[in-house]
Amino acid sequence: MPAQKSDFIEAMVKHLPPSAADLRLLDVGGATGTILRQFRPDIEVVVASLLPQQWQFDDQSFDAIAAYDMPLDDAYLAAILRLLRPGGRFVQVNPIDQELAPIGTGLLQAGFVRCLVEPAVAGVGVLLRGERAHTTADTLERVQGVAERDADQIDLSNFRGRYVHLLVRQQPNKPVWRLQPDEVITWDAVAVGQGEHISLLAFSSLPKAVSFMQAAVLEDLMTGINKVGKFSQHTAAEWSYPVMVNPTLESISGAAIQFIPINPATAETPDE
Repeated sequence: MPAQKSDFIEAMVKHLPPSAADLRLLDVGGATGTILRQFRPDIEVVVASLLPQQWQFDDQSFDAIAAYDMPLDDAYLAAILRLLRPGGRFVQVNPIDQELAPIGTGLLQAGFVRCLVEPAVAGVGVLLRGERAHTTADTLERVQGVAERDADQIDLSNFRGRYVHLLVRQQPNKPVWRLQPDEVITWDAVAVGQGEHISLLAFSSLPKAVSFMQAAVLEDLMTGINKVGKFSQHTAAEWSYPVMVNPTLESISGAAIQFIPINPATAETPDE
């Protein structure tokens, strides 16, 4: 059976960037957003005209831009690049076969980085991806910049992201391939409170978790963290402890730091 339009759009899902609480997506022409949201409920879709000259959006205002079967002329690519935030991603599928090398060259010449061009579905059509370069080479500064886009102190019941991240103390602190036959990895996640009032600390994105951990270590609030575990929102909803999403240092000031056992088998395979 020949690939359908929906098949081509579904192929874009795994190329969207990892999200924080929400992923702001520009849907060029309105062809992709409805299907993509079936797989990524964290997406906030904004529909744009097929004509880039009509776009009236602020510069660097989108985490991702998705399009279906658009001509890749210079004006279009320049408009895409203008609207992406640093590190933001452009993904497009074209259902008709084209030469891959010229498309990749065109993306690079337009100013995109980390470009990918490949057949879209079962060797048919073209899927292309490019990113807007970060404005700084300082990794810590980039982490902080990404973290600041996420809202603080989100209630888990209102959290729209797919995953939460926990600060974990892993024992023994070694990769699986170095374990002895009788060794078993255990995870303990950071929580706050005492007695019946203990809450796990969770974060909407890896940068948000790392940013909090850096500040907490500098304040000497916690030690021994050697891993960030990633869990689905569904898994988090089943934990027996309440969850604080994106706490601030101020919000846990004076609270006792605890470590709660978490089953590492319930974590997601890392993709960030």
